[in-house]
Amino acid sequence: MKTNIGVIGCGWLGFPLAVSLLDEGYVVHGTTTNSEKLEALAEAGILPFKIALSEEEILGDIAGLLNDLDVLVINVPPKLRRQPHANYVAKIKHLHTAMQKAKVPHSIFVSSISIYGNHPDDITEETTPVPITESGRQLLETERLFLNDESSANTIVRFGGLIGPKRHPVNMLSQKKGLKNGTAPVNLIHLEDCITMLKTIISESYWGEVFNGVFPYHPTKQEYYQNEAQKRGIQAPEYLASTEETPKGRVLSKNYLLKGHTYLTPIDS
Repeated sequence: MKTNIGVIGCGWLGFPLAVSLLDEGYVVHGTTTNSEKLEALAEAGILPFKIALSEEEILGDIAGLLNDLDVLVINVPPKLRRQPHANYVAKIKHLHTAMQKAKVPHSIFVSSISIYGNHPDDITEETTPVPITESGRQLLETERLFLNDESSANTIVRFGGLIGPKRHPVNMLSQKKGLKNGTAPVNLIHLEDCITMLKTIISESYWGEVFNGVFPYHPTKQEYYQNEAQKRGIQAPEYLASTEETPKGRVLSKNYLLKGHTYLTPIDS
């Protein structure tokens, strides 16, 4: 009997994850908020659902999506920079209630290392999160919603900055000047390693756990982005030579690495 996996949010990460899961033999349900993308999901072999989460309700056939699922991967970023007053927690609570009603036994909630805030020392999954942004605070509250749910076994994955094909932060930082924290370490992960980690959690049944997803290479921001800009032939960002920088530590993937897993895709070009 095939395992049924649902992926809420088939965007930059969710769509290639869904396709990779299909290649592994899973039955995959996928969602989009855009009617025009339903056909692309279907053509890839994904069972398509148009689902939109709001603070008031869930729009779409959420019961159909969740029916007979073994695992639900929730990849819905807060996007509070665009909507700073949005209640992300309320949106996910509606989804969580629907999951409980459908008795979904397992889920993976994709979170972010932003929940740790500014921490001067090395950060592991055992480090107490102290978020300093509204996005980080709402993500942490949402994490607790799943971790404290005794009706299902849920796992949290806190990814670092995501890079991949046609996506790299140096392209946005190029030509910028007066940037702070140039001596802070980078905490990044490639798309391919994100997908591998999520699939590994499912295949190995790592439920009820927390994972940091960050490649174990942490040069300073100034060094890393200058090198990446040079390789691309674009202007490097310029960082302030300040002694009053916010202390930031390396985020370590202690849990994943201790289980014997490795990262395969370097973050340097």
